[in-house]
Amino acid sequence: MDHPGLPQLVIILIYLGLLLALGLFSSRLFKGTKEDYQVASHSIGPFLLLMSIFGTTMTAFALVGSSGEAFREGVGVYGMLASSSGILHSLCFFLIGVKVWKLARRHKYTTQIEFFRDRLDSDFVGYLLFPILVGLVVPYLLIGVISGGAVVQSLTAGLAPDLPLFQSLDAEGNINRALHGGIPPWLGSMVICMVVLAYVFFGGMRGTTWANTFQTLIFMILGVVTFFVIANKLGGQDSILDNLRTLANSVPEDKVTRSEMSKTKFFTYLFIPLSVGMFPHLFQHWMTAKSSHAFKLPVVCHPFFIMIVWVPCVLVGIWATGLPADMHLPANPNTILPFLVKTQTGPVLGGFLAAGILAAIMSSLDSQFLCIGTIFNNDFVTHIAGKDRFSDRQQVMFTRLFIIGIVALTYCLSLGNVRSVFALGVWCFSGFSALFPIIVAALYWRGLSAAGAISGVFAAITSWCILFYQGTKVPIEQGGLSKFVLELPLGGESYELMPVVAMMLSSTVTMIVVSLITAKPSEEKLAKFFD
Repeated sequence: MDHPGLPQLVIILIYLGLLLALGLFSSRLFKGTKEDYQVASHSIGPFLLLMSIFGTTMTAFALVGSSGEAFREGVGVYGMLASSSGILHSLCFFLIGVKVWKLARRHKYTTQIEFFRDRLDSDFVGYLLFPILVGLVVPYLLIGVISGGAVVQSLTAGLAPDLPLFQSLDAEGNINRALHGGIPPWLGSMVICMVVLAYVFFGGMRGTTWANTFQTLIFMILGVVTFFVIANKLGGQDSILDNLRTLANSVPEDKVTRSEMSKTKFFTYLFIPLSVGMFPHLFQHWMTAKSSHAFKLPVVCHPFFIMIVWVPCVLVGIWATGLPADMHLPANPNTILPFLVKTQTGPVLGGFLAAGILAAIMSSLDSQFLCIGTIFNNDFVTHIAGKDRFSDRQQVMFTRLFIIGIVALTYCLSLGNVRSVFALGVWCFSGFSALFPIIVAALYWRGLSAAGAISGVFAAITSWCILFYQGTKVPIEQGGLSKFVLELPLGGESYELMPVVAMMLSSTVTMIVVSLITAKPSEEKLAKFFD
């Protein structure tokens, strides 16, 4: 075939076209109000809520990142995050999501910042959280944009090897066979950003929810298909069980155990999935629910859905470690999954599987873009100018304009050199986890004061910045940020801890101590939140 990447490109373009059509169709149901644009008029039922919540939490970090990290570190990646996430995410939906939904519907909140301002009776906490939440969401967005460009390049490799812009060379100037001739990452990322921007711009939360549901179904079904196709091709046996045995035997021993990872480091990874309790885009999705009963299905099904997505990706990643050198595996772990899809499937099936990978990536980008635009309008523009100053139409316009700005900023940042999607994701989630004690205290502790919450936020972000800076000092050849851990000397031994432990400890202790010695909100204010 003269253009090996052409079928994949055609199918990817058709898929993106379907997403655009879905977004434009949903815009025809738009009621023109701010509430409808931001939270779909609180009309989302159990199934759509399950799909939109799961789609927005399963990002490129879960597919591209988990495969790449499993390729580097082994099967322990699944235990570190997937198994714990299944339990802790559902626990957060039940203990935080339902309670937040009830309070938000009662007091008309759309964003986290609106809740915290009212709960703590403090304007300052809102101005403090605004740049922090936006600052933590932008790296999350980068994960999707960078991965989207890498996936498109890998799956369209060979499309136009003679065009200078499509050529891929390594540091020594040699041709990178896994990527050469594919759509350059900057162009693939740009197209993905424009498609997501279009259906979020026109469809708002309803378009985002419908697109998330469609994309979640796509990447779950095609993810399972990918797993079986790659297993049969790499294993070369007659049955799937024989293929799994063959592939398992080919994996180096250090990749099928977590012998290279200490127990304390493994255990402290459990704190990272708590980040879901402070995701601003997830908060906004909770607000779309028609009733509190709509949370039942997500709480029950979320762990099973995580298993369906993570198991195939992690296994494909560790299988790649046992493949022969003549397969020319890419040096960038972020492209391991798309590379195997490209080389181990036919052109048409490979195109459909490529659409499945992009579905997972884009199903989180849309919610995050919409969330940041909503925060800007509700917690900055209208809060300063007054809610009655602007019409609903003007507020929708402000939301859309800020979304355009964030998309442009994220795309420009994605042009930098990010080596590990997994490491970027872990640090981003660690920042949200550091804020997790604040939301728990706001919901369940009457003694939380505004000063306590504010000092806890300062402690969380200060510790994050200090530890991130320390992590940047780890040389790239030694793993960079992904290898940075804290060492706790105890009893003559040294125990490895994830940085998130220090972040959560600093925010929790500071919040409690300051709350105990400062003035609490009035009893009248507390009565709004505690029956």
